[in-house]
Amino acid sequence: MDKVSGKLTVFFEESFWVGVFERISDGKLSVCKVTFGAEPKDYEVYDFVLKNYYRLLFCPAVASDVKETGRNPKRVQREVRKQVQSTGIGTKSQQALKL
Repeated sequence: MDKVSGKLTVFFEESFWVGVFERISDGKLSVCKVTFGAEPKDYEVYDFVLKNYYRLLFCPAVASDVKETGRNPKRVQREVRKQVQSTGIGTKSQQALKL
């Protein structure tokens, strides 16, 4: 059986929230970009993935190196916390109020 892995990254670009789906299958990477508009909540992203994943139009697959590494869950939590603190969560007005 083939191994398929996927990743979703949601980030703020210009004035929209964007999601980038990455799918690695048979050692080939294909990508799809989705524009959410307003900042999506976690449950909205989850619902979108459940309802629309099989309708997404991924780009043609390109060869990629697949790394098989085990990751420590506590290390992953620390990395996520660092990323969130450095970029911040919220709208630009919320970030401005924090300053």
